[in-house]
Amino acid sequence: LQEVTASSRHYVDRLFDLDPQKVLQGVIDMKNAVIGNNKQKANLIVLGAVPRLLYLLQQESSSTELRTECAVVLGSLAMGTENNVKSLLDCHIIPALLQGLLSPDLKFIEACLRCLRTIFISPVTPEDLLYTDATVISHLMALLSRSRYTQEYICQIFSHCCKGPDHQTILFNHGAVQSIAHLLVSTSYKVRMQALKCFSVLAFENPQVSMTLVNVSVDGELLPQIFVKMLQRDKPIEMQLTSAKCLTSMCRAGAIRTDDPCIVLKTLPCLVRMCSKERLLEERVEGAETLAYLIETDVELQRIASITDHLIVMLADYFKYPSSVSAITDIKRLDHDLKHAHELRQAAFKLYASLGANDEDIRKKIIETENMMDRIVNGLSESSIKVRLAAVRCLHSLSRSVQQLRTSFQDHAVWKPLMKVLQNAPNEILVVASSTLCNLLLEFSPSKEPILESGAIELLCSLTQSENLALRVNGIWALMNMAFQAEQKIKSDILRGLSTEQLFQLLSDSDVNVLMKTLGLLRNLLSTRPHIDHIMSTHGKQIMQAVTLILEGEHNIEVKEQTLCILANIADGTTAKELIMTNDDILQKIKYYMSHSNAKLQLAAMFCISNLIWNEEEGSQERQDKLRDMGIVDILHKLSQSSDPNLCDKAKTALQQYLA
Repeated sequence: LQEVTASSRHYVDRLFDLDPQKVLQGVIDMKNAVIGNNKQKANLIVLGAVPRLLYLLQQESSSTELRTECAVVLGSLAMGTENNVKSLLDCHIIPALLQGLLSPDLKFIEACLRCLRTIFISPVTPEDLLYTDATVISHLMALLSRSRYTQEYICQIFSHCCKGPDHQTILFNHGAVQSIAHLLVSTSYKVRMQALKCFSVLAFENPQVSMTLVNVSVDGELLPQIFVKMLQRDKPIEMQLTSAKCLTSMCRAGAIRTDDPCIVLKTLPCLVRMCSKERLLEERVEGAETLAYLIETDVELQRIASITDHLIVMLADYFKYPSSVSAITDIKRLDHDLKHAHELRQAAFKLYASLGANDEDIRKKIIETENMMDRIVNGLSESSIKVRLAAVRCLHSLSRSVQQLRTSFQDHAVWKPLMKVLQNAPNEILVVASSTLCNLLLEFSPSKEPILESGAIELLCSLTQSENLALRVNGIWALMNMAFQAEQKIKSDILRGLSTEQLFQLLSDSDVNVLMKTLGLLRNLLSTRPHIDHIMSTHGKQIMQAVTLILEGEHNIEVKEQTLCILANIADGTTAKELIMTNDDILQKIKYYMSHSNAKLQLAAMFCISNLIWNEEEGSQERQDKLRDMGIVDILHKLSQSSDPNLCDKAKTALQQYLA
């Protein structure tokens, strides 16, 4: 290193010469020495060239030519490795360059912008550095009109530094849409392209920007029409892809209808084209991911995509990449693609998940694609978290099919890898994996038994204690599905696993979804007589407390109805009935709901009464008498005159029990 640095030292020494002309020549020689030479760049940084270059760049006494050459050399150093960029950031290069933008000299401004652009596109640079001083953005907007270079570099800086809604809002409020729109018709391809990229990041998941873009026009043409022109096959691929992303964001934000011809006939086919074998790896990845996002929530678009250019079969190639090594003659390209092949798999899983989100026939086609289930199972255990997440999403989408749950899912014992994924995965994977488990635990799914044997109850009970709402909902939902028509042992295991405290915790959860699913679980646990009697003999006191709690609380109709249905189930037990009959408070509540203004609640309350007074059962006479004394018969007479046919029938049937 000493020898190498010694030969580089003279470059740095010349920066300290007293003769400004020699300093300038030194900077120019340095510029020529570092171009394309990473070793030389690293040496000069080690030798302390950066602070001196920044000093010269900021000196008022330096000539504009010298300051410009300094910016050029710094830009060249930034082009090297990530460590180079870190060294430049440590020397506070960004404030120095931003200060330079206030100069009147255009060449110097362009050199500063070019260097800023190079630094900001590096992954090691924090985007927030662009937003620390509020005046910077408005100054950059003003510089947009200066030259095609300022336009190209500033748009590139914006598109790299716009991460998330906060940044989008700042740029939007500074008039980015209006300032950048006219650049889409610039004579320079690079400017058009960078402006387009700006719009694709500004509009992404942002309804405010998307709704604005629809109405902006440039030279009498609306932006969506300009984007559609940029989608055409004769345009460069990156332009086609980026304009497809703009239109996709606008469509997802509701700014363009999903059945608009510019989506159905232009954007969707363009994205499908990007998935073909002829395209480069990153184009295929971006094409598939954008298409997955475009069709994610729209059944009709899913159907159209599934029959465009044999897309479902075309995606199978994403798993065989690179297919023939000989086809890739460029060895660098091959090396790059082997390292990134997992991105293709992730993109394919994502797109399959979107395609199969709603339509049974599409799911069938996906599953019948060669080795599809094996690929998903392999995907669940890949090292890349993104691939695992996408594979789980794909599995979740396909698990919505009753047919597939009974066949393919069974043949491939999908539940095994799924249970493995659920042991210590990050939350975003857990949410999708537990949703999939809910489907695998449905009554008609043959996977239910083996899942139970593999310790699912414990796992799901622990999910119900999660801080994450979606996980609590899924945990309780899966237990609800598990308890449906289950044998008594399973029901007891669930109650033991949950514990009474946890059950009360869930019943007082602030989220109505958690509450409804917990009531659903209770209702499934309390079905079939022997089970009802058994559970009420062990947990009766707590369950009656819970029911009282909810009927007294401020809850919506659905919640109260579900709770009354649980009471009706308890009333159907042989010994469990007594827990209601000896609880005057609950009896008064049932009476109150019989005369409620909502017919659903009246009906649910009547179910309770019918089950309590049913004739063929032991002790029915005493129960009938007690309820008559409470005035229940009078209410039944009134209800038998009801205009609601359901209520009327139910009341008449109940009265017959008294007459029999």
